[in-house]
Amino acid sequence: MELMDLYDEERQKQKTIIEKGQKIPSGLCSLRVHLCLFNSKGEMLIQQRHKNKKHWPEAWDISLSGGAQKGDSSKAAITREVKEEFGLDIDFSGERAYFTINADNCFDDFYIIERDIDLKSIHFDDGEVQAVKWAGKDEILKLMKNKKFIQYYPAFINAIFEMRAKRGIYLPNTEKY
Repeated sequence: MELMDLYDEERQKQKTIIEKGQKIPSGLCSLRVHLCLFNSKGEMLIQQRHKNKKHWPEAWDISLSGGAQKGDSSKAAITREVKEEFGLDIDFSGERAYFTINADNCFDDFYIIERDIDLKSIHFDDGEVQAVKWAGKDEILKLMKNKKFIQYYPAFINAIFEMRAKRGIYLPNTEKY
């Protein structure tokens, strides 16, 4: 049984705790974390969801996603999820979420990091992930077009690929015009 802390709209932790899968009470939010892991070639590690998953079975997805558990900070949650889903120990000290999307009843923190990881070193749980591979932006967009990738907005995928090179909202070296 996984327990989750809940937060108000200002992201202040509340005393309300629920079990994973329970309906989140109106006005409260859970915390989810997502990782977009890139290699030095500019490819993102993508995962194919297990065929027995309730939502989007066998669809390809970004590197990984998961929910924060009771007591988890965002960074603790992403560190734990990487270990649980891929068997990897990635040091997230000095890392912060690149951005947060405020969805209905949820704060979605996105981490974007670059590491050259040998796919053979990834060990995934049979019930979560069935395959992983490195993919470029064009391949991901093609998988989306063919309904083989979770249906994110194409502009969102484009933004992740653009943002991986530099933290912030401005293009590099554009201070003067």
